[in-house]
Amino acid sequence: MSVPIRPLHDRVLIKRIEEPEQIRGGIVIPDTAKEKPQQGEVLAVGEGKYDKDGKRIPLDVKPGDRVLFGKYSGTEVRIDDEEYLIMREDEILGVFTAAAQTKSAGR
Repeated sequence: MSVPIRPLHDRVLIKRIEEPEQIRGGIVIPDTAKEKPQQGEVLAVGEGKYDKDGKRIPLDVKPGDRVLFGKYSGTEVRIDDEEYLIMREDEILGVFTAAAQTKSAGR
């Protein structure tokens, strides 16, 4: 997948991961009432920010990581009819491990 933009410094480009729709009791929730997912896949990362000595600090996340972020984190951008999030690495709450990814995929 080609990435439409390259984040700068300690920023990360994320694509939200939509959870499969679950209908309980026959109630269908309209799209406007649904909360946006707080999980995403890292598509691109910046090169890192500089410390006080001028050395670059690399990021802990890498493209392909599945991450958890806050509800109001990042800035939403729309490029070529696709929605992405750009946020600083410190807004990411955690990175899912391989075991957690398979459990959530198998719901």
